[in-house]
Amino acid sequence: MDKTTEYTPDDIRKMVKDEDVRFLRLMFTDLLGTVKNVEVPISQLEQLLSGKLMFDGSSIDGFVRIEESDMYLQPDLSTWMVFPWGDEHGKVARLTCSVHTADGEQFAGDPRNNLMRVLEEMREMGFSDFNIGPEPEFFLFEMDENGRPTKKLNDQGSYFDLAPMDLAANVRRDMVLELEKMGFNVEASHHEVAPGQHEIDFEYDDAIRAADHIQTFKMVVKTVARRYGLYATFMPKPLNGVNGSGMHMNMSLFDKDGKNAFFDENGDDQLSQTAYYFLGGLLKHAKALTAVCNPTVNSYKRLVPGFEAPVYIAWSGANRSPMVRVPIARGKGTRLELRSVDPSANPYLAVAAILKAGLDGIKNQITPDDPIDRNIYSMDGEELKLDHIQKLPSTLHDALQNYATDDMMKEAMGPHIYQNFLDAKNMEWTAYSQNVSQWERNRYLDML
Repeated sequence: MDKTTEYTPDDIRKMVKDEDVRFLRLMFTDLLGTVKNVEVPISQLEQLLSGKLMFDGSSIDGFVRIEESDMYLQPDLSTWMVFPWGDEHGKVARLTCSVHTADGEQFAGDPRNNLMRVLEEMREMGFSDFNIGPEPEFFLFEMDENGRPTKKLNDQGSYFDLAPMDLAANVRRDMVLELEKMGFNVEASHHEVAPGQHEIDFEYDDAIRAADHIQTFKMVVKTVARRYGLYATFMPKPLNGVNGSGMHMNMSLFDKDGKNAFFDENGDDQLSQTAYYFLGGLLKHAKALTAVCNPTVNSYKRLVPGFEAPVYIAWSGANRSPMVRVPIARGKGTRLELRSVDPSANPYLAVAAILKAGLDGIKNQITPDDPIDRNIYSMDGEELKLDHIQKLPSTLHDALQNYATDDMMKEAMGPHIYQNFLDAKNMEWTAYSQNVSQWERNRYLDML
């Protein structure tokens, strides 16, 4: 991304006038990762800049009870952006906001505030930045006459295909152009493995900005897709028998001198001890992390053998079958790639949990097992046991059990988010487990 611009209130006022902005879209994210927005006319700008714009928090998933509903939106002025599309009523500008209580305190149930809290702990440990480079994947489906997604894909292309097989090339190109107008530095855009599946990669940024950009990215992708009569979905596994959509997270930690704390020219494989300890924390807490990084029932339809998604808790360099990979780049580009994350994750919660797990590894000097440089999918049970390789949870229920028994997750989420997330996801699992699917009827109705 471009270097973050620090706007002043006067800068905002001038841009409103110069660009004929008529409406403000104030964006924040709820517990489940859904982008919420309060749209107000530009007449409310001064109210917003003074931190006095109020909304009802009792209507937002995981926020507060109705008797504590009055909440304020505090805009992050560096996130100011005028949408590249508009209409006859004038342009719309966006500001990403943090949620504050009626007393003016940062609301502990706001996922963005929570990530800020974990980042402050990181700084207290002597680090300056945690950079994230996400790789979100998505599917494009045709829509019916009512604007609802069908099961018909927009193309039959596959990995890195070119037109005419990749019929979405123009759609992706428009997505990239819109993203670039909004300040994204797009690094690559290509067709993914499955028919109708796509990926657009953008440059890494600090943790808060990266999470903000993921939310904006999803909105842009969905908006542009609709112009073409297509529906973009970030559902991890919308179809049987093909690869699901992941959101690999590339990450690097920087010290107060601006140096990559994961790089050591004289270290084993040029990785620092800090990198190994951080990696050890990721592996130790992998099962609990999965509840936040793969937070839906559908997430676990992706985490199965045979479709390139990681299933086993291990790490490697070139090998892509383990959960964590260390890409070949060194120096400033030294990083870890967590491959299990999917795009249904709330990015603020996922990044907070990942960072906290890594910091726990550094604090407690958790040393990872040796790297696995073979294809784990071809290893039998005995080989897995000898190499101390465990499986990731296979259902949301299993992941939640690990989440509930890992004290690190309580610290990563904070008490409010920790319990509300657990309650919401347990309800989701209960609803799913009580549902009788068409597969079950096809399988058992005539047989039993």
